[in-house]
Amino acid sequence: MNILIVGSESRYIHLKNFSDELEKHRINSKVIIDTEFIEKSLSLDIKNRREKKRRREELLDFNPDLVVLDRISRLGEFFLNKKIPLFVLLRGNYWEELQWVKTTNEISKVESLSIYKNQKLAKKIFSESKGIIAISNYLKNEALKRYPGKKIDVIYADGRRISDWKKEETKQKFDHPCVGLVQGFDIWGKTRELQTLEKVLEKMPDVKFYLAGDGHNKNKIIPKLEKYENFIWLGKLEYPKKIKEMFSSIDIFLLLSGLEGLGQTVIEAMLMKKPIIATKIGGIPEIIKDLETGFLVDLGDSDKIIFQIRELLSNPELIAKITKNATKDIQRFSWENIAIEFLSVIKREIK
Repeated sequence: MNILIVGSESRYIHLKNFSDELEKHRINSKVIIDTEFIEKSLSLDIKNRREKKRRREELLDFNPDLVVLDRISRLGEFFLNKKIPLFVLLRGNYWEELQWVKTTNEISKVESLSIYKNQKLAKKIFSESKGIIAISNYLKNEALKRYPGKKIDVIYADGRRISDWKKEETKQKFDHPCVGLVQGFDIWGKTRELQTLEKVLEKMPDVKFYLAGDGHNKNKIIPKLEKYENFIWLGKLEYPKKIKEMFSSIDIFLLLSGLEGLGQTVIEAMLMKKPIIATKIGGIPEIIKDLETGFLVDLGDSDKIIFQIRELLSNPELIAKITKNATKDIQRFSWENIAIEFLSVIKREIK
């Protein structure tokens, strides 16, 4: 069987690990970055358009039995038109994220047209794909609201190669005790929950908070947080090396998000054996078993966050217990296990 996996440059490292595991099961697998085969939708560069078209046609020489699409892309439409079975990996709440972009970002007429085209494309891909593979039950339910008759399977396909995520010998020079956060600021629906951190910073001056991340909405958040002496913004860190160094350096990992398909930073922090506190939103409760492998808090509950940080910092035995449980449980997010589940679904659907 030949499987072609299509994704973004930022996801390539993970998709390649996935592909490597598929190869172990006698699958001929190949990962490509979609932007290398499609031009910008409003591009007037005729020469570039012809070159990208030629490269797309060359992909057919791989003779894919099916294509896995890691994000909405016009390359998906190309394969649909060629009558090649297409499976969509639903990694985030596409519809809610899009709504946040439309309502909170300043959008030009050109961007508005691009969003409209993307919505049409997404509808075609979701409707005509052979199947949707959601990476959480939360996302499956969100997809079923829009496509009630669609076949949707759940595989926690936001995996990691377990051996890659271990404590780094090189660490950041952080003050202790400290709490680390890693988040993007592009979708306000995710970012806005960081406003809860203000009350935490105010009531915990003896604890340092280090935040890594960047994005469109940083100016709505960072200036407010930087008013506190116990807050340090690290900007965007090199992935994965500097992120691993950060995880190795912190005492506790905190995720304050208002929208999560699953929560890849939670998975990574667990692998790095860090105790985790995270908002009870989206797919996060499917990773964290509250009070067993981590701690869940309601949106805006700064008092619970403060209590949980204090309890962890004063109780090394609790940290040891939680991280030990998490280390065992997180094995289900290995690409090795995900590849087996994926092939089971694919063989059933293709048959």
